[in-house]
Amino acid sequence: MAVYYRPHTLDDALGFLAETPATVTAGCTDLFPATRRRALEGPILDITGISALRGITKAPDHIRIGANTRWSDIIRADLQPAFDMLKQAAVEVGSVQIQNAGTLAGNICNASPAADGVPCLLALNAIVEIASAKGARTLPLTDFITGVRQTALAPDEIVTALLVPTPDGQSRFLKLGARKYLVISIAMVAARLVTDSGHVTSAAVAVGACSAVATRLPTLEKALTGRRIDASLTTCATGALIAEDLSPIDDIRADAAYRTHAATQLIRRALNDLADQTTGAAA
Repeated sequence: MAVYYRPHTLDDALGFLAETPATVTAGCTDLFPATRRRALEGPILDITGISALRGITKAPDHIRIGANTRWSDIIRADLQPAFDMLKQAAVEVGSVQIQNAGTLAGNICNASPAADGVPCLLALNAIVEIASAKGARTLPLTDFITGVRQTALAPDEIVTALLVPTPDGQSRFLKLGARKYLVISIAMVAARLVTDSGHVTSAAVAVGACSAVATRLPTLEKALTGRRIDASLTTCATGALIAEDLSPIDDIRADAAYRTHAATQLIRRALNDLADQTTGAAA
């Protein structure tokens, strides 16, 4: 018989999971479509009843995004400009109904190469907070997603939050798909620039939907650091430079060469937008 459990406290959820190997779910926006049957098969642990896991809180050195926080919560949240890229990604996640049900933590746990939130969170240096009945631990997002639909979660663990070290700078998210909405991306980019006196002091650029796991581009980030904020900023983003850190895939949506080209163009547009935004704010 299928088992469905919806606790109201984290302790109850962790206790259940310690004794019963189960599929953990929140909004089911990824999980339910993945089944080929008319209903989910148990055991199912539904964490939507744990109100303590929903919400965004600010600490002196980080922002905490609870595991039950919806995409629509991200859109409405009062966050600094470094989070603009995450808000821009949230608006493009499925439909409004999906945004009202789907969670940011579920997006990373699903570990799709085309997960919209992952490049943004990588560019924000996000850390994953994890708990089990045995205790808690944290793991950088770069180490959490280990492959296509694969994560570092143990069977008895739950993601409880995403922790973002208080970020600086301006940010931008762009994606390319076969249509504007309700589409799996061919390529997506998230870029964050910290500037001072008209120059880039640090850069974070991540690409998703191009490789098995979304990835940062440290070679490009190094090339951007120290450059002047103007129209020439985009000249750094060459296909050859981007290819040094990107291992694009071939699939039904696009081949590797097209993905490299698409990622390059999206990065250039994002950098150009950020340059315009920064110089406009300084004028």
